[in-house]
Amino acid sequence: MIKYTTVLFDLDGTIIDSGEGVTNSVSYALERLGVEVKEKCALTRFIGPPLVYSFKNFYGFDEETTTKAISLYREYYTDKGITEGYIYEGTEELLKTLKSANKRLILATSKPELFAKRILDDAGLSKYFDFIAGASLDEKTRHTKEQVIEYAIKEASIDTSSSIMVGDRFYDIEGARAYGMPCIGVTYGYGAREELEKYKALYIAEKPEDVAEFLLKNH
Repeated sequence: MIKYTTVLFDLDGTIIDSGEGVTNSVSYALERLGVEVKEKCALTRFIGPPLVYSFKNFYGFDEETTTKAISLYREYYTDKGITEGYIYEGTEELLKTLKSANKRLILATSKPELFAKRILDDAGLSKYFDFIAGASLDEKTRHTKEQVIEYAIKEASIDTSSSIMVGDRFYDIEGARAYGMPCIGVTYGYGAREELEKYKALYIAEKPEDVAEFLLKNH
């Protein structure tokens, strides 16, 4: 049985519920571009994927419009959206428990690294992480989950043979799998159990405590 010494965590939908901040930022960008937002609940699909992917695939924006949309998104997000979220109940206890068990914790998020660090600092959670890896602000150099994980592996000298990812979407599972790592899928975020099962998460956790139990009881 593999003993996982390093645990990579997604941010949105895994550590924080960023739904309101993300959807408000997307809504602001679309409205400024003259795109009518009929159902705000439909904007939750922006939570998780890189913005460049979402604006292009969900609205068919070309390169120029996508760049403008991202700029407008960040205009709102930097000022207000970044504060419109909350830490999932039980998350800090999970991080504290894993650190006490000498696990190495790494953040791997498609959110720009600058924002991720600010969110964790404001929440008092930065102290639990050995390295924080996020997307680059240009949305080109490093924006997919696979690219972020590759960056984390190199910069933090991660041994993938004893590492595991924790995330709520298939992007996390596929990104980890690209480097031979399994993934724990969580259902308290924005991914459904069906999605996590389809992409073959190693284990599915319904709450943060389940993640700790799985990693400490048998691994």
